[in-house]
Amino acid sequence: MSEQSLRQDERRQEPHPKTQSPAHVDAGDAGYSKSLKARHVNMIAIGGAIGTGLFLGAGGRLHNAGPSLFIAYAVCGVFAFLVVRALGELVLHRPSSGAFVSYAREFLGEKGAFVAGWMYFLNWATTGIADITAVATYTHYWGMFTDIPQWVIALIALAVVLAVNLISVKFFGEMEFWFAIIKVGALVTFMAIGIFLLVTRHPIDGNTPGPGMIFDHGGVFPHGVLPMLLVVQGVVFAYASVELVGVAAGETENPEKIMPKAINSIMWRVALFYVGSVVLLSMLMPYTSYADGQSPFVTVLSNIGVPSAGAVMNLVVLTAAMSSLNSGLYSTGRILRSMAKSGSAPRFTGVMSRTHVPYGGILLTAFFCVLGVVLNYAAPSKAFEIVLNFAAIGILSTWAMIMLCHLVFWRKAKAGLVRRPGYRLPGSPFTEIITIAFLTSVLILMWADGGPSRLTVMALPAIVLALVLGWFGVRGRVNGRR
Repeated sequence: MSEQSLRQDERRQEPHPKTQSPAHVDAGDAGYSKSLKARHVNMIAIGGAIGTGLFLGAGGRLHNAGPSLFIAYAVCGVFAFLVVRALGELVLHRPSSGAFVSYAREFLGEKGAFVAGWMYFLNWATTGIADITAVATYTHYWGMFTDIPQWVIALIALAVVLAVNLISVKFFGEMEFWFAIIKVGALVTFMAIGIFLLVTRHPIDGNTPGPGMIFDHGGVFPHGVLPMLLVVQGVVFAYASVELVGVAAGETENPEKIMPKAINSIMWRVALFYVGSVVLLSMLMPYTSYADGQSPFVTVLSNIGVPSAGAVMNLVVLTAAMSSLNSGLYSTGRILRSMAKSGSAPRFTGVMSRTHVPYGGILLTAFFCVLGVVLNYAAPSKAFEIVLNFAAIGILSTWAMIMLCHLVFWRKAKAGLVRRPGYRLPGSPFTEIITIAFLTSVLILMWADGGPSRLTVMALPAIVLALVLGWFGVRGRVNGRR
């Protein structure tokens, strides 16, 4: 679209002064300091798009789906980008630390905000449990820690990240900045080594790297299309946290300038780090050489004799898990404060410290993570699997709510009630509808996969019932604050 056409389209969607809706005000946005700078937000965007799903989970998925895994990463990456692009447009419409919960309140009403907030809390409460479980598991890799019970390590990890979050948003931003630096540095280093091995055709475990590594071992789909479809649910989980950049907007200097650049960069980073890494891994070794439970990067580096490759990558994966836990405490603290100010969350989650930190909501999330410590004590070998699928349900619902909010926003813009910013989600309203259909299909795939995934889908009626009962429990307080 030309610049002239875009200006004409903006003029057509600019509401008449008499019909424009009054600006929505979210009481939960008051009191925050604008301490996050461009470098923080850029690294938060990177950190949200790169996690343990790539560093660790890609090994098992590559073994099951073969090289076709890069297609799953590409497709899911496109939809993740569309979700965060829709959120970015809403952010430029009105920056808010309540993010999609605040937008759900504006465009879907208090019931929509209630569902969006508590499903997001379910996502991070369970993800937090998975993260501290992962930290404890990865720490046991080093012999000096093997005698320390898993639950003790999990508790220490939680205490460290909780302390950082309670100090100030600036400390959170710095911690996330350096976590992201470590993750990106590790990926860039590996890809440089991998490209060198590919160009020089250096043998790896008796195999000569190159495109033939893919086509000589069954092609892109060695087991058919179905295995690739079944790993999609895990790939979606790998992209969880991309929406964190929207939450950070409420504490960012000049979000109108910073956010579009940070969000647009997610797309090429997904293409480079996820799709590029899987294609590279597929050309370095046969897909059957990779295994569940071992980082595919460690598999390659160990087979070319790189010393301490496992220890280094284990440290990177540990960093990714700590980064995820850090993000979860940060985002749920802001989301719960937005809900508390409307009456749909406990009153104490709305309190803020002298350093402008909503510590009530952070402590509530940390409490549920402590339950994860108990789970690590009672069932250390099953803790990760138990909670992971419930986190996936939370992610799917959060992304769907973002697209629903944007769809209503688009309709209001067409009616002349609000004005769309220049930075927009392309293809509305079809983009939103297609994305929601994709997220629904992931639920179907979870059912088809069987095992814990099917049990999670079967638990959906219980989750819906809990939300209904919860709404009836708070609606009097919510209605009283209108």
